[in-house]
Amino acid sequence: MHFYKKLSPFYNLALLYFIVSFILRIVLLFHPITQSSFTFTESLKIFSFGLLSDFFVFTIASVFLWLYLIFISNSKYNAPYGYIILASFVALLIYTASGKSIFDEYGGALPKIVLIFVSLKTLLFSFFLFLPKHRNKIRFWLFAFVIFLYVLLILQNAISEFFFWNEFGVKYNFIAVNYLIYTNEVIGNIMQSYPVVPIFSALFLITGAITYFIIKKSRNYIDEIPSFNEKLKISALYAVLSITSLLAIPGLAKTQNSKNIFVNELQSNGIYKFYLAFQNNKLDYFKFYKTIPNEKAFAILKHELPSISGKNTIREIKEDSIEQHKNVVLITIESLSADFMKMYGNKQNITPFLDSLAQKSLLFTNVYAAGNRTVRGLEAVTLCLPPTAGESVVKREDNKNKFSTGSVFLKKGYNVKFMYGGDAFFDNMQDFYSGNGYQIIDKSNFSENEVTFSNVWGVCDEDMYNKAIKVMNSEAKENRPFFNHIMTVSNHRPFTYPNNKIDIPGNIKSRDGGVKYTDYALKQFFKQAEKQSWFKNTVFVIVADHCASSAGKTELPLDKYRIPALIYTPDRKPEKYTKLMSQIDIMPTLFGLLNFDYESKFFGQDVFKTDYQPRAFIATYQDLGLIKDNVLTILSPKQQIKQFKLKLNNTIGISPEFQIHYDEIPLKAENNDLVNQTISYYQSASYVLKEKEYQFKDLADRNKKLYANVRN
Repeated sequence: MHFYKKLSPFYNLALLYFIVSFILRIVLLFHPITQSSFTFTESLKIFSFGLLSDFFVFTIASVFLWLYLIFISNSKYNAPYGYIILASFVALLIYTASGKSIFDEYGGALPKIVLIFVSLKTLLFSFFLFLPKHRNKIRFWLFAFVIFLYVLLILQNAISEFFFWNEFGVKYNFIAVNYLIYTNEVIGNIMQSYPVVPIFSALFLITGAITYFIIKKSRNYIDEIPSFNEKLKISALYAVLSITSLLAIPGLAKTQNSKNIFVNELQSNGIYKFYLAFQNNKLDYFKFYKTIPNEKAFAILKHELPSISGKNTIREIKEDSIEQHKNVVLITIESLSADFMKMYGNKQNITPFLDSLAQKSLLFTNVYAAGNRTVRGLEAVTLCLPPTAGESVVKREDNKNKFSTGSVFLKKGYNVKFMYGGDAFFDNMQDFYSGNGYQIIDKSNFSENEVTFSNVWGVCDEDMYNKAIKVMNSEAKENRPFFNHIMTVSNHRPFTYPNNKIDIPGNIKSRDGGVKYTDYALKQFFKQAEKQSWFKNTVFVIVADHCASSAGKTELPLDKYRIPALIYTPDRKPEKYTKLMSQIDIMPTLFGLLNFDYESKFFGQDVFKTDYQPRAFIATYQDLGLIKDNVLTILSPKQQIKQFKLKLNNTIGISPEFQIHYDEIPLKAENNDLVNQTISYYQSASYVLKEKEYQFKDLADRNKKLYANVRN
């Protein structure tokens, strides 16, 4: 038999992987979210470099297949070797089951996983040793199972990549890594969003059929087990290809340098992208990004925040008027892109209440979200600092006792609460907010009769608002003002909500329906609030946490970060603020409107102050952007810097202050002042977090007083 036939399990599975990846790229290329056209050269690059990436990634991923196949033999069951090996397996099994193995020192699920694996290996080896007549049959079905598993993983990965693209417009990234942590919500979301049973039924049938044909073409490996010399050749070949792959994969990743982000994403291999995201979930700014001396960074920052001194952002905020200790309700709305609203050009009439409320409010027309995830939005309105590299502060271990929106209200004697219709454990919200002086109201605080509808993310927005009204009515009797931060959930896939509320049924799972129901629920909240004694003494702040999608042709597409924001105060005249501003400026601006005197550490500013210089921060977990003077500056890992001139792509019929589309044109010559300002913001924010300069020192004592008041 020719030697190449001994490689049949490898090349048959590889061929399947290449075909599936090729088809997936075509599907994603023509997906509606892929808002781009491609030149012939770009298409050639996508498929040729993509195939190379797939080849090298498959080589590395087939290491388990190589390990399994290389140890298939009959000689190891001959006496006395078979009994010695079995005795070794039994000893290892006793060791792992003892509860005192090295694996137990690591804790978690690892000891159980190792115990199950060793148990199966011991059991299977016993079958092969003591049932020689059935050895070939057992080996065949074990071989079939391994091939089936590889086929299933290849197809399952393609389906997962498709649905991830469908949601985010990119291959696997940081979000996919996070999804591994919150399996209950994520699996529940998938179950409620997609026809899972039909999909997986079809998946298993197709997997079975493909496995049948691959086994038919590859079973010669187990029918005529390779000799020792042949296995050495296979191992040598695999070793060479593996080493080559380990060197080639990062090199190919560097060729993903197109100005069109869709080209880079389609060219990339999803599995390797997942690996990179897993590796980069923690990014030390000072290790990966362009830096300047800290003294210089804070000196530049002083031009933006004139009253700071030294390497911190501490400054005194003084107002000329008497403080107004009004109640404050902050509502961060899930995934509310600016272009869902009529004023930004939407013609579907899916936010009629917000559209009308905006005409009665202080409306900020030119606001950009700090990031593309809920935790970034929560971080922006709570900590009011630029989004630093890696994971949001909300999800970091060192996330407590920070200077925050809540700490300012606490110092003014407010009751401070965070309200969420789901489980606050998700995205570490419980740990973050409770660790920063907030009392938590989440799904666990709802009685059965308070829940009329829920999905995997939690109770519907109406139920959350009804609960909020009850809580605020109770707070109003305590003779002290309240600050309540409400996070909505209904405008999120699977987009299910109570039927017969709006003209889009809740069971059709439509994005427009999710937005319109969110708007409807907000209207019902205001209807109830208007009837309460505390209403006229309350300020309502409404802002999106992030946009519905972050996919675009560039690293940071501006229209995917533009969000609506408004402050509604009963009996206050409506007003528009049209200058550029950041999500982190919303709460400092509110404090200015309330005439609060306080010591601030915020990077966010009161945009009505004369020294405010319009700018906005937008970021992913690794690309950190500053919009200023009609230029977008982006800092990326490996000390990379990009700058783009922003050219308005005018939409006919939309007022100038509501235009959101810009072409990002690479600057031919670097603007050093803006580069240094961008570095200054992000480096100083990273510094104060790292050096614990962003702490609220007496929060622990205030927490005790707060909870004592709550109990009383």
